[in-house]
Amino acid sequence: MAVVGAGFMGRVHAEAARRAGASVVAAVASTPDGSDHAARTTGAERGYPDLDALLAEAGADVVHVCTPNARHAEAVEAALAAGAHVICEKPLATGVADATALADAAVAAGRVATVPFVYRFHPMVRELRARLATGQAGVVSTVSGGYLQDWLSRPGDDDWRVDPAVGGPSRAFADIGSHWCDLVEFVTGDRIHRLSAQTATVQPRPRPSATPTEDAAVVQFTTASGVLGTVVVSQVAAGRKNRLHLEVSGTESSFAFDQEDPERLWVGGRDANQVLLRDPSTLSPSAARYARLPAGHAQGYQDCFDAFVADTYRAVLGEDRPDGLPTFADGLRAVRITEAVLLSAASAGAWIEVDR
Repeated sequence: MAVVGAGFMGRVHAEAARRAGASVVAAVASTPDGSDHAARTTGAERGYPDLDALLAEAGADVVHVCTPNARHAEAVEAALAAGAHVICEKPLATGVADATALADAAVAAGRVATVPFVYRFHPMVRELRARLATGQAGVVSTVSGGYLQDWLSRPGDDDWRVDPAVGGPSRAFADIGSHWCDLVEFVTGDRIHRLSAQTATVQPRPRPSATPTEDAAVVQFTTASGVLGTVVVSQVAAGRKNRLHLEVSGTESSFAFDQEDPERLWVGGRDANQVLLRDPSTLSPSAARYARLPAGHAQGYQDCFDAFVADTYRAVLGEDRPDGLPTFADGLRAVRITEAVLLSAASAGAWIEVDR
């Protein structure tokens, strides 16, 4: 595999690739010096001066695109044209037109193309999905939750993501709200149909913009089956480091999952509540498949990422098409929801239908 991008996510991808048995043969960044640094930090065999040289010479079967958001489209297009399979960080693109073109290009090229919605790979998320699929919730009435972080809560906090020319027109929602929406649709099998959104930009930034991106968003929605939902997304919630939490409320049972406490799934009932622990011996088969460690040995984010990359590579090798593998179609779906959120917020919370 080859890594395009020199930041934190490039290192996460490279580590997951090695654990899946791949060789990290190449890395590239925006400058030759940056490429050398990327090779050192990812453990790649060589840094290349530019993407064209990497694609022509490295012989990578899979290209992992970990660049800033606005550069995803050009890197993905080039990798697909060179015959590579692609893993592209989310958001797949900064607009629906580019995301649609990339999804279509992957299909036309006949390549495996995935997006790391890795929270799907927590065993207790798979357990939640399995229990909902068998009707244990009864009639689902509401879904609620949020994704809260604090790393941009102060005026001096800075990152390329705050610049819309690099990160795109949405920040908080495209970056983390997309994860929450993907998880809801994945576990319930039900799609967000209509939504009403409000967004807020709370802090000034060191690099001011004429069109600053949102620090926070609140979205209410209805699903295709009529379930009501709400989600709160924030990157300025002091003390919350990476709290993705989700609750599905049903007439027979309710379920709650918290990514910061991923070993447990809360199950609520009229007569009694219980907390299920991640124990391979008691999980459903679809969840036990991702329980890599015995009960009591905590699994976390990197384990999810490892499982996602390993499943992508199984598809590349033609071994199988693992259930729940997030593809470019799922990446496009997330961009469509993000666009609807921005349109609604710009229209004073008007209800917007999400394109299928």
